[in-house]
Amino acid sequence: MPKARRGEIWIADLGMVAKVRPVLILSVEYRDNERAVVTYVIRTTSVRGTQYEVSHEARGMPTGAFDAQGIASIPDVKLERRLGVVSEEILTKVEDAVCNWLGF
Repeated sequence: MPKARRGEIWIADLGMVAKVRPVLILSVEYRDNERAVVTYVIRTTSVRGTQYEVSHEARGMPTGAFDAQGIASIPDVKLERRLGVVSEEILTKVEDAVCNWLGF
């Protein structure tokens, strides 16, 4: 399976509670001697309009947002398939939202 790359959207199995959903990969590629994990933010269709959400529209996907409050890491084996790539503009907005959420 190819490694997920920063800025890509993947379908991920986040377990019974969080279900299978799209995520935006934020982490850089790991090396062969490092843990095979990726860090992501979830893409949700339950938009609340908070300062930590970044609106996202893409063909074939319902209108939604990337939620910086939904940042986490999972083993890459939980990634099921690649859906696409976000623009640099969206990636930058998500990075800014994550930094604000974490107080960086």
